[in-house]
Amino acid sequence: MLRRLIVLEAADLLLDIFQGYLALYFVDVAHADAGAAALGVAVWTGAGLVGDWALLWVLRRMRGGRYLRCSAVAVLAVYPAFLLVPGYSAKLVLAAVLGLLNSGWYAIPQAALYESLPGRSGAAVAVGGVGGMVGACVPLVLGFVAGAVGLGPTMWILLLAPLALLALTPRR
Repeated sequence: MLRRLIVLEAADLLLDIFQGYLALYFVDVAHADAGAAALGVAVWTGAGLVGDWALLWVLRRMRGGRYLRCSAVAVLAVYPAFLLVPGYSAKLVLAAVLGLLNSGWYAIPQAALYESLPGRSGAAVAVGGVGGMVGACVPLVLGFVAGAVGLGPTMWILLLAPLALLALTPRR
């Protein structure tokens, strides 16, 4: 159960936390204006919605854990490219790809957490709430790190998400 909770909170690094910093990244690091940054967030969000829809089809053919590991491997290639590629347009395309790839990163670990406590969904909600309180501190910590070293270098910390998914998602 603890491993599944850690996977859920780690996946959030490239979900809500990434979304929270995405517009700021486009403005501060990619030197886009506010409208272009908003478009970047919209593209990432829209791609995520399309990915969530496609996930329904994918999960009929592939187990959730296998999908998480495969998408984590893909994100390990795409996310560094997003950070390294120059220019707004290329970053926008890669943000869309990231939105597609991290689809299911909340739903699958959340379902696994509930599955680990059969018949005790209240306990799963309580444990998830404790994990959520710890996870709520992450944006604050990242903000302090960004204040000290800059947002560009800080964004590399979010690579912990696919690494955690690869390391902690069961292979069976």
